[in-house]
This record gives sequence, C-alpha cells and structure tokens, in this order.
Amino acid sequence: MQRRQFTQSTSALIGLLILSAHQQARAISLADLTDRDASQGIKTALEKGALAAVALLGKTDGFLGNPKVRIPLPGFLEDASKLLKLTGQSRQVDELVTSINRAAEAAVPMGKNLLVGAVKSMSVTDAKNILTGGDDSVTRFFAEKTRAPLSETFLPVVTQATEKVGLAQQYNRVAGKAAGIGLVRAEDANIQRYVTGKSLDGLYTIIGEEERKIRQDPVGTGSAILKKVFGALK
Repeated sequence: MQRRQFTQSTSALIGLLILSAHQQARAISLADLTDRDASQGIKTALEKGALAAVALLGKTDGFLGNPKVRIPLPGFLEDASKLLKLTGQSRQVDELVTSINRAAEAAVPMGKNLLVGAVKSMSVTDAKNILTGGDDSVTRFFAEKTRAPLSETFLPVVTQATEKVGLAQQYNRVAGKAAGIGLVRAEDANIQRYVTGKSLDGLYTIIGEEERKIRQDPVGTGSAILKKVFGALK
C-alpha cells in the first residue's frame, strides 16, 4: 500500500514538474518573442499600414469619397453653407468643400517618407507600447512623432489648393473676426491650417485601421514576422 502511494505521489510530482517546465518554456518563448521580434513585427505592420493609408487617401476621392475622413466645412461655415446656397453661392460652397478635400488628397503622398522614417527609427519601447496598447496606440505614436513636421510639409500644398477658391480668403477674414469673440476655435480660424489638421487626423485614422486589419489577420499579409508576432497574441 505504501509503495503504491509512493508510486502515485512520484507520478504526480513528475507530472507537476513536466507541466511547470512546459509553462516556463512557453513563458520564456513569449518573453523572447517580445524582446526579439516585437520591434520588427510592429515596424513591418506600421510601414505596411502607412503605405496603404497613403495609397488609399492620396488619390482622387481618397478623402472626398470616404465618409470616415471626408473633411467638412469648419465650424459655423458648415451651418451657414445652407444659407449661402440659398443666396446663390451654392457653386462656391461645393467648390470649397471639394477644394479642401482635394488639397488633403494632394498633400498626403508627400508625407510618405516622414511616416516611413518614423517607423524605422522606432525604439523597442515604442514597439512594445503599440503591441500591447489600446486601439489608439498607433494614432498616438504617429501623432507624437510626425504631426509637427507633417503639418509643415502639408501646409504649402493645402494653401496652394485652397487659394484657387475665392471663398477661402473670405472664410479666413470672417473666421478671424469670429475667433476674436469666441465663436470659432483659434485653430479653425485659418482654413489652410484647419484642412492641414484634418488631413493628418484622417491619415492617422486610416493607418490605425490598416494596422488593426493586420492584427486581425496576420496570416493574410503573407509576412512570416507578422504571422509570428501577431499570431502569438491571439
């Protein structure tokens, strides 16, 4: 009886040791994956996402034809557009809406090198934060690393496009006065800067969506590193 109990105890102990060893091996594997591959996997995912977003937005109707990122008239002008149309300025209003979205579509391709550069210079800490972060982790990363330089890159392109429509100058004059009495936010008082900001918001939104697609279907990307990194998180 004692020998049987000893044998059973020994078997149980061996089973626990095997289970513990298996769990430790798996934990080490996940740790190794995070340390060794997370950075490469995230960089690959974000570069793919950024290039896909630029391709989607940087073409005719990339903004204008996409309800998620279509840029509306800012502030009170959106509300006043109905009145402007009633006073015979419908064509000008439509031209301005088209113009600001075309400006965004023209500007986005110019950001490709800055976006890719931000990805390539990403630190391991950045990669880990994105890998384990929330839905807005990608947006926050790109906004922090690229918003200021992209704003300077986009602004001249946006300015050139919006100046073709006379209503843009009218807007700046009226909005500037309205901002002085608190009717319009200061950042929206200049239509060129407003469009530049909305262009970046739309760009980051689409990059985030593309990155989430990769997370959801890493196998479908055909990339071994993406399959390894994001597949391990499922």
